[in-house]
Amino acid sequence: MKIVVVGPGALGLLLAANLARTKADVWILASSAAKAKKITDDGIKVENAASGARIRVNSSFDAKEIGTADLIIICVKSYDTEDALKSAKPLIGEKTYVMSLQNGLGNLQLISEFVDSDRIIGGVTYHGAVLIDDTTVKHVSKGETVIGQETGKVLGEIRDIAAILAKAGFSAKITKDINSAVWSKAVINAGINAVSAISRLRNGAVFENEYTREIMRRAVSEAAKVAKKKKAKLTYDDPIQKAEAVCKATADNISSMLQDVIGREITEIDYINGAIARQAKSMNIKTPTNEMLVELVKAIEANYDKAVK
Repeated sequence: MKIVVVGPGALGLLLAANLARTKADVWILASSAAKAKKITDDGIKVENAASGARIRVNSSFDAKEIGTADLIIICVKSYDTEDALKSAKPLIGEKTYVMSLQNGLGNLQLISEFVDSDRIIGGVTYHGAVLIDDTTVKHVSKGETVIGQETGKVLGEIRDIAAILAKAGFSAKITKDINSAVWSKAVINAGINAVSAISRLRNGAVFENEYTREIMRRAVSEAAKVAKKKKAKLTYDDPIQKAEAVCKATADNISSMLQDVIGREITEIDYINGAIARQAKSMNIKTPTNEMLVELVKAIEANYDKAVK
């Protein structure tokens, strides 16, 4: 199977390195020629892996050089999805599947503008990774990976993809309701990511502090109301309890949004809390906590160069 990972961030590098160990034909479509050359020349190192050896993975900035893929895994930030798919167009053939393993809401809808719906796979993963440099990633936590199609079909090709993910250490569960799985993660992310980014706390500390814990609870509660109105069946009974359990289980994690703030990068706030607040407004549901979190994160983004050090 020829697999192309689009987006050499923390998750993208982790996936590519682990998939390469399965002897699949793995490529990374990089965001620049320089980055592609560095990945190809140096390989990928996964800290906390059983072997400290670097894993050789081919990488290119030119999708035409890679050619048609059997599976494309989109790992870019949500705000880069459209541009990534434009760059990846030469990879897409008649039998190519495109899978999103991204945070946030709305990615599958964006992908459907480029690929037929029966070739799209949605996915969420609870593996945690931190990017150390362009070719090194730290695997900080393991968790469930869920994949499926919006049609609810479970085709043989989906089973094959789940099997190769499992072989790569991303034991994948197939669901007939991928939208509910996406919403289930978005609700938890709404509580943890923005609060951690604003407070600059690791996940465990967000739970341990009474003030950040309360803000997290309110954000999750609002998000869960929106999910319920959207008829998403959350994969847990108590959203607040689940968010707190995730904080404890990933206590040392630096959330992806906090990583962005530390690196002075654009965050995915518009696709998590922002998306929840927008959908809530269209249904006359009040989400003051999520709206405030959006405003605070955007204020931080807009003032990176003015921040007191």
